[in-house]
Parts: sequence; structure tokens; C-alpha cells
Amino acid sequence: MTPGLAALISPHAPADLAAHLSRDEAFVAHGCEDALAVLGALPLLGSREAVLAGWPALVSVHLPDLADEASSIEVTPAIARKLFANGMGLLFDDAHAHVAALVPWLAALRVELGLAALTQPRCLVYATPAGGGTAAHFDQNVNFVLQLHGTKTWWLAPNAHVVHPLTRHTMGTPTDGELATYARQPLPEAMPPERREVVLAPGSVLVVPRGMWHATRAETDSLQLNFTFTAPAWLDLLTAALRSKLALSAAWRETAAPHAPARFEALLRALAEDAATWRAEDLLAATEG
Repeated sequence: MTPGLAALISPHAPADLAAHLSRDEAFVAHGCEDALAVLGALPLLGSREAVLAGWPALVSVHLPDLADEASSIEVTPAIARKLFANGMGLLFDDAHAHVAALVPWLAALRVELGLAALTQPRCLVYATPAGGGTAAHFDQNVNFVLQLHGTKTWWLAPNAHVVHPLTRHTMGTPTDGELATYARQPLPEAMPPERREVVLAPGSVLVVPRGMWHATRAETDSLQLNFTFTAPAWLDLLTAALRSKLALSAAWRETAAPHAPARFEALLRALAEDAATWRAEDLLAATEG
């Protein structure tokens, strides 16, 4: 099977997914058994016991006070097995570092989604006990959820407080300092009433846009594989390209002296004149290679 959107959501159409993402809407596809059977047969992904038995790193455990990565600890797989039995959810981070066959999927999906080269692609594996779940939150990434085993209910709602967030936020926790500068305050502490309910079973794929509120509950013991893509915003591409460009200048490499703003002012005036001649293609060449 060739990695990519067509294979992942077959028999559904990639164009349908693209249309949903363009409107910041969640996309749900059921009956994607072929791709999920292939992925579920990979090492470590066959079952919860398979990943616990073969996982070579620490496991993140979501503590019961919040049931979210905002309140978690890292433990050995042996301890994680015991905590799962006591109702705590597990997160196996960066699974692509341990399952090489996942890397081509990440690469193909990033390109097909049209995301920048500076995008951070990751694979996460979540094991959630029956009755457990994740607290309401939004992410700064695009999230592909592949339900491998068990059944899980998701609640999804539009975010009326933050457009295009740069960081993750969990309801009921302090707001990140930068997020607070552009979010409409106060942020809600309960899922909005216009939420949508989606039930995922083996063979289901859910794509959650960046910034969408969501919460989950596992109806049975659940195992899911996530492809997540933390893509840079335009401001990230600009600042990365700008640093690359200014690093060529001996003047900009001088040690900063905040008590002498006149020197900084001169550099900014020269930069403004130079920036008038810049083209988007030139700046993108610095980040897209």
C-alpha cells in the first residue's frame, strides 16, 4: 500500500477532506479498514499489550486529576501497565522514532496537505481504558486520529475565542502568556453547547483541525494512532527567513546594547528600506529549500 491520503481514507475522497479542512471543519470517515489494518499490523501497534511489551522508552501517563497531558508523568512501560489497570490513559510519544514504517506516511501526508517544510510531523499512540478519556482542549496542530481497537466517543466544537492558536490549551488551566494576548477572554471552562458527537470504531478516521475544541471518552479499552502536524504560521516562516537573511550581516551580528537604541534604530531603518525589495518567493526559498 502506497502511503498517502487516498490510501488512508479510502473509500472516501481526499478532495472531501481538503474541503472540510479549508472550512476548519472536522472530517470523519468510517470503513477505512484497509489502511488501518496495514498500520495496525506494524510492530508495536497490534494491541495495547504489544506496545507495552515492546516500547523502548518512557510512557506518558495522564493523571486522574485532569486526564490530560497538561497533568502527566513519565514512567516505565511496566509501571504504565499498572496505572492503566487503575484507569489512567497512556500516551506513547514519537512512535515514528520506533516504527520506521510510519515515517513515509508522515512525509506523504505532509506534502499532500500542502504544509511547510518546517512542519513538525509526529506519530502518537494513545491507550485509553474503558470509561477514561481526555479533558476538553484545543491543539495547535492538525490531528489525524486512526481508531485501531475499541470504541471511543469524541465531542467536537468550534472555537469562538481563538482563531489559529499557536499553542495548546486545556479548559480549566491557566492561559499561556502569549495566547492570552490574542485570545478572547475569558476562555470557556466547559464544552460549548453546539458541540458535535462522533463515535469512532475500528476502521474510523477523524481529522481534527487546528484550534477545534474536543474531548473524548473511551466506551471500551481503546488504542488509537495519531498523525499530528504542527505547521508553522506565516510569522514563523518570516522570522526563520529573516534570521537567515540577517545572519549574513556583520552589523546585525553585533552584540546588542539595549542602552544604545540609536544603533538599533539605524539598523531598523536600513532593514525597512531593504525589505521594500523583498519577494515572498525569495523568503520561502530560505525555509522551503
